[in-house]
Amino acid sequence: MKAVFLCGGSGKRMFPITEDKFLLDFLGKPLLEHQIMTACEAGLTDFVIIGNPGNIAKIEQITKKFPGAKVDLALQKEPLGIADALKCAQPFLHGQLLVINANDVFSGSAYVKIIAEAEKGTASSYMLGYQVEKYFPGGYLEVNSQNELVHIVEKPNPGEEPSNLVNILVHCHSDPKELLHYIETTQTTRDDVYECALDSMVKGGHKIKVILYSDFWAPIKYPWHIFKVMEYFLDNAQPYIASSARISDKSNIEGKVILSDNVKVLENAVIRGPVYIGANSIIGNNALVRDYSHIGSNSVIGYSTEVKHSYISDNCWFHSNYIGDSIVDDNCSLGAGTVLANFRLDEGNIQIKVGDNPVDTGYDKLGAIVGRGCRIGVNASLMPGVRVGPDSSVGPQVCLRDDLGANKMALLESRYQVEDNETSLDEGKRQELLRRLTE
Repeated sequence: MKAVFLCGGSGKRMFPITEDKFLLDFLGKPLLEHQIMTACEAGLTDFVIIGNPGNIAKIEQITKKFPGAKVDLALQKEPLGIADALKCAQPFLHGQLLVINANDVFSGSAYVKIIAEAEKGTASSYMLGYQVEKYFPGGYLEVNSQNELVHIVEKPNPGEEPSNLVNILVHCHSDPKELLHYIETTQTTRDDVYECALDSMVKGGHKIKVILYSDFWAPIKYPWHIFKVMEYFLDNAQPYIASSARISDKSNIEGKVILSDNVKVLENAVIRGPVYIGANSIIGNNALVRDYSHIGSNSVIGYSTEVKHSYISDNCWFHSNYIGDSIVDDNCSLGAGTVLANFRLDEGNIQIKVGDNPVDTGYDKLGAIVGRGCRIGVNASLMPGVRVGPDSSVGPQVCLRDDLGANKMALLESRYQVEDNETSLDEGKRQELLRRLTE
């Protein structure tokens, strides 16, 4: 069986995070590397990975870490959807295929379930279905009493879902040639050629079996979905402290903590797991890192900084900051006293506008989402859910309430006047205060 990873798309809803979702680092490895490892553990060794011109070189570097696997790379020149991706990889598609969305995170049991069903050979194709309790912006499945696909509805409006069963893109196809035939002959005005092709297969008499899956599943569609993936990897990791890590005997490390090579933890720092600290990072004096925080490599969590339930990328520098439930991309720095607030005064859920529509994040605690290369000045405040575009700056003392685009500066126009200093201080008063303190 050949595993086909779809990596050619673009994350239109991930602003201000610009990195491809499957290239985000978790525990020191890009997500795609974790995905391939999980597939290999399930017995898969033959892969096709479909990338785009901007990421194919990075994908190739990742695949070199798996010398025992056979990997073919296909190029999708434009992000035109799943159907187009499969057409671009057509020369490599033969035998049984397992088509996988590389941006979805799930446990190895997903592979076990679908491979076991495919080995029975009772259907033309197989797909995973997941029961949801609230609306999810994805494809919904209508099935019959034998859990066979009747119809796919791609991204219905809330309240118009045909069921509570959503499509997880882990699909097995026994006849790639037949699948591609239906893709070629499908006509639609929406970005759902692949899903319509599956519908056409059903109408043409092909049986598609839907397999219920109930273990962990976390699709990354919006930036805040990173938190669930971060928590999953931390929950499933083992505590580890590298031999090269230098830890002050006056610091305090509790719970499941992973300290990578050359991490330095200074006096009076507290790390309360689950927490991951990447290579060469420094946890400064009196810093507190806690509650599912993930800090990348070469970062400095400086003096008296608190990081709570946040995803911090590489090369970030902080000093006397509060960073709560936030996402901070590569190469960002925060001036002393800056706060990334995470809780509304009315204690309601934080909404973020995606396009023209506000989206309920489902979190009542959500801080800032800061793109790569940002600089934030001293004593600035970023309100809950605010997004800062890549390579932007927020000036000192600014209270940022609205999103800031890429390559922008938000500056406070402060005014003050200069006059002669006619204040006369009573030196005796200071001496009296000092005397009282030393009594």
